[in-house]
Amino acid sequence: MTDAPYALADLRPAGKLMGLDLGTKTIGVAISDSLRMAASPIETIKRTKFTADAERLLALIAKNNVTGIVMGLPLNMDGSEGPRAQSARAFVRNLKQKTDLPVVFWDERMSTMAVTRTMLEADLSRAKRAEVVDKLAASYILQGALDRLRRN
Repeated sequence: MTDAPYALADLRPAGKLMGLDLGTKTIGVAISDSLRMAASPIETIKRTKFTADAERLLALIAKNNVTGIVMGLPLNMDGSEGPRAQSARAFVRNLKQKTDLPVVFWDERMSTMAVTRTMLEADLSRAKRAEVVDKLAASYILQGALDRLRRN
């Protein structure tokens, strides 16, 4: 799932990518290795104001030498866009004013459900699941994009 003007093919050919799972209260963050083989969850940002959220993301981008961003796009099950997708698009529009990195959207339907199911199977406590679900969802989103990049 992409959003003009960027598609996965528009990402720089090398370097680490950042995956984001944007929620109303948190932002899950994941980073790929420089070979783009694997996504690793790194942080869950507690959302406050856009400026503070963006500053933290920009610090992580600089620290990890990120060359592109994969943003989860929360589509409805029928593929249509609702308020959460519009919120993700607005967040990216604002973020693009602070960075020149390409940002692509990736369909995140079922990502949180898949991650939650895995955590339940691993018998993680409710508190532990709540603590890590967003960054694991970001990792799931990013891994999907990485897998697609390798197939193309």
